Amino acid sequence: MKILITVGIVLLLASCQTKSEKNFDKLEQMNWLIGQWENKTPEGRLTETWTKDNDSTFSGQAYFIVKEKDTVHSESIVLTQVDDDLIYRPTVKGQNNEKPVDFKLTTDVANSFAFENPKHDYPQKITYKKVNEKALVATISGLQQGKQSSESYPMTKK
Repeated sequence: MKILITVGIVLLLASCQTKSEKNFDKLEQMNWLIGQWENKTPEGRLTETWTKDNDSTFSGQAYFIVKEKDTVHSESIVLTQVDDDLIYRPTVKGQNNEKPVDFKLTTDVANSFAFENPKHDYPQKITYKKVNEKALVATISGLQQGKQSSESYPMTKK
């Protein structure tokens, strides 16, 4: 009888452990993003740096420096999986009262990940496309002043 009770307790504990383990498969698909990415243009340099905080969250820092001047644009980004949703949450310095804006994953096909927030002023869509291990293209798009607009930023991994 003691053996049956012991086996029952072990099985119960094992099942509780399995239920508490969370699956962050959507975020894991973006592990390739971890690292430093850069886009150099005649106007300046755009840099994005991504780190893995834990199983459910990546943190990103993005900034654009105009050639030989101070930072013009900077933002911090949290990429997090909450239940089955992957959320891209940028906080842009000088915008939205310094509060984050959530963009929800709407597309993830062939190494292309699109996050959307149709209520945001601009952009309403942010896309990351992995070209290969050392290249990606980040694109922001949506309606801007009543017209469709899109800006793409090819980046290489450093």
